[in-house]
Amino acid sequence: MDIDLIFKIAAIGIIVSILNLLLKEANRNDQAFMITIAGLIVVLLMVINEIAALFETIKSVFGFN
Repeated sequence: MDIDLIFKIAAIGIIVSILNLLLKEANRNDQAFMITIAGLIVVLLMVINEIAALFETIKSVFGFN
Protein backbone atom coordinates (compact mmCIF):
# COMPACT_ATOMS: atom_id res chain seq x y z
CA MET A 1 0.00 0.00 0.00
CA ASP A 2 1.35 3.36 -0.98
CA ILE A 3 1.17 6.53 1.10
CA ASP A 4 -0.29 8.21 -1.99
CA LEU A 5 -3.55 6.33 -1.46
CA ILE A 6 -3.89 7.77 2.05
CA PHE A 7 -3.35 11.29 0.72
CA LYS A 8 -5.96 10.73 -2.00
CA ILE A 9 -8.52 9.53 0.54
CA ALA A 10 -7.75 12.47 2.81
CA ALA A 11 -8.11 14.92 -0.09
CA ILE A 12 -11.47 13.43 -1.06
CA GLY A 13 -12.60 13.69 2.56
CA ILE A 14 -11.60 17.35 2.78
CA ILE A 15 -13.29 18.23 -0.52
CA VAL A 16 -16.47 16.39 0.41
CA SER A 17 -16.63 18.02 3.82
CA ILE A 18 -16.18 21.52 2.36
CA LEU A 19 -18.83 20.90 -0.30
CA ASN A 20 -21.12 19.43 2.34
CA LEU A 21 -20.71 22.50 4.54
CA LEU A 22 -21.33 24.90 1.65
CA LEU A 23 -24.44 23.06 0.50
CA LYS A 24 -25.89 22.86 4.00
CA GLU A 25 -25.39 26.60 4.43
CA ALA A 26 -27.32 27.11 1.18
CA ASN A 27 -30.17 24.91 2.55
CA ARG A 28 -29.55 22.20 -0.02
CA ASN A 29 -29.44 19.27 2.38
CA ASP A 30 -30.43 16.68 -0.22
CA GLN A 31 -27.55 17.62 -2.49
CA ALA A 32 -25.16 17.68 0.47
CA PHE A 33 -26.21 14.15 1.35
CA MET A 34 -25.70 13.00 -2.24
CA ILE A 35 -22.19 14.53 -2.31
CA THR A 36 -21.38 12.64 0.89
CA ILE A 37 -22.62 9.36 -0.56
CA ALA A 38 -20.70 9.95 -3.81
CA GLY A 39 -17.50 10.61 -1.86
CA LEU A 40 -18.01 7.45 0.16
CA ILE A 41 -18.53 5.39 -3.00
CA VAL A 42 -15.36 6.79 -4.61
CA VAL A 43 -13.28 5.98 -1.53
CA LEU A 44 -14.77 2.49 -1.26
CA LEU A 45 -13.92 1.78 -4.91
CA MET A 46 -10.34 2.86 -4.29
CA VAL A 47 -10.07 0.63 -1.22
CA ILE A 48 -11.70 -2.35 -2.96
CA ASN A 49 -8.97 -2.29 -5.62
CA GLU A 50 -6.31 -2.40 -2.91
CA ILE A 51 -8.06 -5.25 -1.09
CA ALA A 52 -8.25 -7.22 -4.35
CA ALA A 53 -4.52 -6.73 -4.85
CA LEU A 54 -3.93 -7.88 -1.27
CA PHE A 55 -5.88 -11.09 -1.85
CA GLU A 56 -3.96 -11.78 -5.06
CA THR A 57 -0.70 -11.36 -3.17
CA ILE A 58 -1.86 -13.70 -0.43
CA LYS A 59 -2.90 -16.28 -3.02
CA SER A 60 0.50 -16.12 -4.70
CA VAL A 61 2.41 -16.33 -1.41
CA PHE A 62 0.55 -19.42 -0.24
CA GLY A 63 0.29 -20.96 -3.72
CA PHE A 64 -3.50 -21.06 -4.03
CA ASN A 65 -3.70 -20.82 -7.81
